[in-house]
Amino acid sequence: MAAKKISTVLSRSFSSAAAPPCFFSRVRGGAGQSRLIGRYKSTLAAVEDPITPPVSVKYNQLLINGQFVDAASGKTFPTLDPRTGEVIAHVAEGDVEDVNRAVSAARKAFDEGPWPRMTAYERSRIIWRFADLLEKHTDEIAALETWDNGKPYEQAAKIEIPMTVRIFRYYAGWADKIHGLTVPADGPYHVQTLHEPIGVAGQIIPWNFPMLMFSWKVGPALACGNTVVIKTAEQTPLSAVYAAKLFHEAGLPDGVLNVVSGFGPTAGAALASHMDVDKLAFTGSTDTGKIVLELASKSNLKPVTLELGGKSPFIVCEDADVDQAVELSHSAVFFNQGQCCCAGSRTFVHERVYNEFVEKAKARAIERTVGDPFREGIEQGPQVDSDQFEKILRIIRSGVESGANLKAGGDRFGTTGYYIQPTVFSDVQDDMLIAKEEIFGPVQSIFKFKDLDEVIQRSNSTRYGLAAGIFTHNLDTANTLSRALKVGTVWINCYDVFDAAIPFGGYKMSGNGREKGIYSLSNYLQVKAVVTSLTNPAWL
Repeated sequence: MAAKKISTVLSRSFSSAAAPPCFFSRVRGGAGQSRLIGRYKSTLAAVEDPITPPVSVKYNQLLINGQFVDAASGKTFPTLDPRTGEVIAHVAEGDVEDVNRAVSAARKAFDEGPWPRMTAYERSRIIWRFADLLEKHTDEIAALETWDNGKPYEQAAKIEIPMTVRIFRYYAGWADKIHGLTVPADGPYHVQTLHEPIGVAGQIIPWNFPMLMFSWKVGPALACGNTVVIKTAEQTPLSAVYAAKLFHEAGLPDGVLNVVSGFGPTAGAALASHMDVDKLAFTGSTDTGKIVLELASKSNLKPVTLELGGKSPFIVCEDADVDQAVELSHSAVFFNQGQCCCAGSRTFVHERVYNEFVEKAKARAIERTVGDPFREGIEQGPQVDSDQFEKILRIIRSGVESGANLKAGGDRFGTTGYYIQPTVFSDVQDDMLIAKEEIFGPVQSIFKFKDLDEVIQRSNSTRYGLAAGIFTHNLDTANTLSRALKVGTVWINCYDVFDAAIPFGGYKMSGNGREKGIYSLSNYLQVKAVVTSLTNPAWL
């Protein structure tokens, strides 16, 4: 069965006229069931007390060598509810000593433990059992994601956790299909290549998709026979440690998967620079990625996979059905509160349809339902924390000050929590801050273009190269653009299609390496050539 695709739920493809599913539809009702706050449609969630999450926090410690332990320092830090800014729980604050303990456990599990010595089929069965347990606990983990992150619960429960399950099942299937080659040589030699696990993998995941990023990294690493130390984002530490506990219930040996919560400059830096970590994978901002790469190079030259920032173009061509293009581009930028590295945040629209598109994009943004993410029908919850909230509002103000036309939004939503109005700018110029900086928020910037040469040049005039969207009937136009755009993924008449088998990664300063699919396996394997001399071989 094909993996669930975000675009099948959030957006309409070029040929589809179906209405979006109920949990992303607009909330409509009689008097007292909906109201306008400012110009924005909302539910009563915006003015009622926050809904009590249907889950409790069971695990708030570090998970090292199969055991829950406090930080060596005894320190904790609060993880906050972005709906209110109130404390959800206090979580163990890992530091250098804790990373050392975790790496030591992972090293022992790799060098002496059963995991890399199991048959690949046995490893596959454990990963598959974990996926079954994860599926069984979807509701609890989705609730933790929403509580900690602010994303709509129905998005987490119906899209992200099922997709996480699918990715682990995908890599469970790969575990016993990893093999080397027999290579012909010029002479009497038998040559074979071995694909060996790389060892201890250090992994640092972001806060915007905690469980999905957990699966993108842990899945291929374990399938290849490695052991893992993963550092969770300080904003969202709750779901990964819950999942890791389920992994041990599935039969994962102690020390194979270790989870450290903590901060980037301490726990993250310790992991990136650790001399006994053989491989590092990081997802986050480009600026932090540079630091991670430097720390890795200054320590033991460990290979590093980086999935970094983006400023992705979404190109609406002159033959577009404007209504469909508006809906798809809306999903491309506003999904997950705009907190997506590949968000289609630069909307390029052909001048022939520009004015119509702008007015309809404005209307769609105004209709977007904002409120408590635990409430049914909500499309947009709060931003993850006060830092992101303030950064987004600062960049929005810069857009106004630089002369862009604010068509919708532009301010906070409500008076409590980190909610921001869905915001649309038109008449955006390429030199404006809103056109250049990764906003990571619910802000759509709409640009006008005249022809393909122009939009190709402008789309590529950025330090980023993560993704792009193209909306057109014309196959020649689609082919021209898809080959000319310097990005790792091009979606044509769709967006945010994330199948387990589709590789994902960037060009330029959006990172290096690929995650998901067969390509990700090479991140966690060493290739060894074994050459044996032959005496009087019958054939060569």
